[in-house]
Amino acid sequence: MITIQNDKFQAIINEVGAELTHLVDLKTQRDLIWNNDLWPKHAPVLFPAIGRSNDDAYLIDGQKHEMPQHGFVSGLRFDVKDQAVDHVTLSTKGNAETQQYYPFKYELDITFTVVADGLHLSFTVDNQDTQDLSYSLGSHPAFNVPFEDGETFDDYELVLDPKPAKLEQFEIVKTPNPYRSGKKLEVAQTDGVIALNYQMFDAGLIILDDSALKSITLRSKKNAHTIKLDLTDFDYVTLWTKEGAKAPFLCLEPFNGLPDVSGDLRELATKEANHHLAAGQQETMQYTIHIN
Repeated sequence: MITIQNDKFQAIINEVGAELTHLVDLKTQRDLIWNNDLWPKHAPVLFPAIGRSNDDAYLIDGQKHEMPQHGFVSGLRFDVKDQAVDHVTLSTKGNAETQQYYPFKYELDITFTVVADGLHLSFTVDNQDTQDLSYSLGSHPAFNVPFEDGETFDDYELVLDPKPAKLEQFEIVKTPNPYRSGKKLEVAQTDGVIALNYQMFDAGLIILDDSALKSITLRSKKNAHTIKLDLTDFDYVTLWTKEGAKAPFLCLEPFNGLPDVSGDLRELATKEANHHLAAGQQETMQYTIHIN
């Protein structure tokens, strides 16, 4: 485990998966990140796939290649590329192990930096191959909800900026989960505010389809604490908590990429919502967890 901090916040990151495991407000000693075996993860990184691929695979020139759900980097040990008191960069490269799933040369760097109001995360994908790199990347942090004793999950809501006139989500096929059906559903919201309840997650994750969103804020109706995520560098944001468990956490997940549509097994190069990098090019996407 690697610890970084400033005078306000402390972050602890696991080199396996470059996974944020704790984010502590040092003034209140409140840990924002979920830690419980009910869902034994905290904030996995999703790469080079998001969600489940049809037949747990995709095609390259008509040949099937296995792809685990959410990709494979969450199980890899990252190398420390740079480290100081308040930041760390972790890195992983394509190798013989990863090429059985993803036969490309690449490097993924993830930098965590504690800042005055929280934690900044930066993801850089570097195409070190001689061909186009098609990939998805997502961040999957789970935040403890409620923030304080005496509150319930239903006491919380999400504020979208800018306020959408109409908001849609991708319909999710419940069994098996989490494929998309290919259809969209309208999301209930009032003046850019989504009221939270466990029933809304009965069908699984909620992927909001609004590329204009600049931020999403999780707030209580009973206290002044908030968690705000920037979304400018990401195409989608996903909401999730463990179905049927009434678990006291909510995942707010910036996504560049989507789960497959059920039954639509396709070439990697044509996977819907994937990002693409030409040979020798790189892309950086970043967001900040703003804590109040």
